[in-house]
Amino acid sequence: MKIYGLTGSIGMGKSAVAAMLRRERVPVFDADAEVHRLQGPGGALLPAIEARFPGTTGPQGVDRAKLGAAVFGHPAERRALEAIVHPAVRAARKTFLRRHRSRGFVVLDIPLLFETHGHKGLDGVIVVTAPAWKQRKRVLARPGMSAAKFRQIVHLQTPDAEKRLRADHIIHTGTTFAATRAQVRRLVACLARKTGR
Repeated sequence: MKIYGLTGSIGMGKSAVAAMLRRERVPVFDADAEVHRLQGPGGALLPAIEARFPGTTGPQGVDRAKLGAAVFGHPAERRALEAIVHPAVRAARKTFLRRHRSRGFVVLDIPLLFETHGHKGLDGVIVVTAPAWKQRKRVLARPGMSAAKFRQIVHLQTPDAEKRLRADHIIHTGTTFAATRAQVRRLVACLARKTGR
C-alpha cells in the first residue's frame, strides 16, 4: 500500500480536494476531523487538555476560542497542546492504515504536513494551491477571521511556493470546481496505475 500526504495552506481548497478524493473512493484520513472528535463532547483528550489549560473545556468539549487564546502566539503553550494531541492523532492514523491495508493507496490529509515533518516516510505529497488573492478572499470570508489573524496563521505555515517546490503532485483550485475535479480524477488514475490497483 502506498501512502500519500495531502496538504495546503489555509484557504487553498484542501478540504474540497479531500472530499473529491473520497468521492473517487480513495480512503482519506482527516487529521483535523480526528482532532475535533478527540476534543469534542466526551473526547478522550478533554481531561489532559483541561489539566494543562484550565477552563478551556466543558460539556460540549473544547472551547476553541478559549483554547485558541491560550496557545495562539505562545509557542511554548502551542507545543504543550501538540504534545497532548499529536500522539493521539498518530494512534488513530495507525488504526486507519491497518483498516485499509488491502488498498492500493490511501491519502493522509494533514494541514501542517511539512511544518510537523509528517512528509517523511510517505510515498509522495499532494499539495493544493490557489492564487494568493483567492486564498485571502476565501479566508477573510470565514466567520471570526481578521486580516491580522490571517497574517499570523500564514506566518506559521510553510510558504505556498515552498510547498509547491516540495510536492510530487499539485492540484490547482484557483479555477472552476469542474476543472479541479478533473485534476483530482487524473491524479487518482495516475496513482492507481502506479500501484497497479
